[in-house]
Amino acid sequence: MAPLFPYLLRLADDRLVLGHRLSEWCGHGPILEEDIALANISLDLIGEATLLLKLAGEIEGQGRSEDALAYFRDAIDYRNALFAELPRGDFAFTIVRQFLFSVFSLLQMEALTKSANADLAGIAAKAVKEARYHVRHCAQWVVTLGDGTEESHARAQTALDELWRYTGELVMADDVDRDVANAGLGVDPSTLASAWRAEVDRVLAEATLTVPQVTYMQRGGRDGKHTEHLGHLLSEMQIVARSHPEATW
Repeated sequence: MAPLFPYLLRLADDRLVLGHRLSEWCGHGPILEEDIALANISLDLIGEATLLLKLAGEIEGQGRSEDALAYFRDAIDYRNALFAELPRGDFAFTIVRQFLFSVFSLLQMEALTKSANADLAGIAAKAVKEARYHVRHCAQWVVTLGDGTEESHARAQTALDELWRYTGELVMADDVDRDVANAGLGVDPSTLASAWRAEVDRVLAEATLTVPQVTYMQRGGRDGKHTEHLGHLLSEMQIVARSHPEATW
């Protein structure tokens, strides 16, 4: 059987961890409208993660719910890309990261609408609508910051320089990706690389931002090898559930 369970964890963990990072902006956005927009994108990502983790639990067949998978796994068991767990940084860092991920997510979810697993295809169809908004919203901000003032351009360029070496992991494929793709259940992320880069380059050019020259891409998250930042994030995210494991709401 194709490894659909670990594949679903990758999809879900990217969105759960990045959604939590975005939630850290609640009440701290630069303007009220953007505060609300970031909170809404965060809720979209966490909602997608919830559906994916629920499906993963059903596929696993060991009685773990979406809440159990979110709150009672340790960092080593998470399969998100390192890209998602990096600290939130300033507003430019958040926007550039969300733009880079959203372009990838849109392409990924469009492909997954054709999954042989009807439940996954349905989740993807819902996520596509959300990802289109995320791309449009973040692309507008990338251009505004990059082609704005001297300071906003510098901050956006600094964010891109810091993030770029983590983007390769989004489109790296391994046996899990290839197996689910061959089974018609998932998508090989490496097949999305050229379309992702074309759209990213288009927006960055309009934003007058320069893609940094990077010779090595960071990786490890797909195998449970994370930065120290994920442990701190999970300790905050999981504290209530772990403090009261038998509680019902």
